[in-house]
Amino acid sequence: MPQNSSRTAGRHFLQIPGPTPVPDRILRAMDMPVIDHRGPDFQKLGRRVLDGIKTVFKTASPVVIYPSSGTGAWEAALSNTLSPGDKVLMYETGHFATLWKSMAVKLGLAPEFIPSDWRAGADPAAIEARLKEDKAHAIKAVCVVHNETSTGCVTQVGEVRKAIDAAGHPALLMVDTISSLASIDYRHDEWGVDVTVGGSQKGLMLPPGLGFNALSGKALAATKDARLPRSYWAWDEMIASNKTGYFPYTPATNLLYGLAEAIDMLHEEGLENVFARHDRHAEATRRAVRAWGLEVWCREPKHYSSSLTAVLMPAGHDADQFRKTALEHFDVSLGTGLSKIAGKVFRIGHLGDTNDLTILGTLAGVEMGLALAGVPVRKGGVQAAMDHFTAQASPARAAAE
Repeated sequence: MPQNSSRTAGRHFLQIPGPTPVPDRILRAMDMPVIDHRGPDFQKLGRRVLDGIKTVFKTASPVVIYPSSGTGAWEAALSNTLSPGDKVLMYETGHFATLWKSMAVKLGLAPEFIPSDWRAGADPAAIEARLKEDKAHAIKAVCVVHNETSTGCVTQVGEVRKAIDAAGHPALLMVDTISSLASIDYRHDEWGVDVTVGGSQKGLMLPPGLGFNALSGKALAATKDARLPRSYWAWDEMIASNKTGYFPYTPATNLLYGLAEAIDMLHEEGLENVFARHDRHAEATRRAVRAWGLEVWCREPKHYSSSLTAVLMPAGHDADQFRKTALEHFDVSLGTGLSKIAGKVFRIGHLGDTNDLTILGTLAGVEMGLALAGVPVRKGGVQAAMDHFTAQASPARAAAE
């Protein structure tokens, strides 16, 4: 061992907003020999995950599982339903909405971006107004990001659905839930979503490598006229094979073992309890941020994310320099600011398999890191979070809050 090498004792605090730490139980589930993906044992696994994942999306319709990143699932959503030159209405909630829009351009679509300052979710009224102007129904899809990972702002998808209906517009509704699925309440069927995009590496507590498309009957019907090229992403071949528990090409077998375990874990805790836990951790984090005298980037309380909190740095202080300090001294990884808010914000992830003490350890690392980096903050952020957790554990105190 070289003399300049060193070991950092204890657990690394991976508190970026995904990928999230993978629980030991899921790691053990994935630690299986690779099996014949055309054999009967795989068929049982395939049916288990294909049925189980529907319960997480809250849908009775098919959910397609790709060996891919969430970016691949974005492409699948567009390529299966649209044709070259189709207009797509998108909302600029942040970095990832912008990337999805850039992909649409590369695919030969004509996206229209409703601009924003990145400090709130999509505005349903603006979407409704634009769709009402589209008398010829040239817009074929509305695409929004449920939880914008770059900003910590949530779009109210149910309200977007109502806006589309109020406009009397036939556009498909597509939603990115990559950083909200299994962390923030989401209802594919109830909210009338046509394609929901998901990924494995965040609320589902898995490593990166699985992408998801939850579908509606309307989305499936749209494939008949869609003319964008597709092969790897084609829904029809996937759904045909999935009916018997198999896949048309080699699946990510060991990730599927992990997915089966993740679905079991979510239901053992109870999805509503999972959402409540994320809400509690998010509120504790926001209270810590305010106690430090810093500003939560998301401006609208209605749009606060339960997956992550983006924190605005004081003028003259660089978020990435602070993140470096926190990592070097306290072994905590925090999310960086992306594109036009690079250096201005840092992001605290509080999603996945976390508990109260995980959050408190993270916030302690942040508070000490801010002090070491010379950022002018008040003490007491961790105490504010502790007070919230204590109150939540006491029904009488929770009622008083």
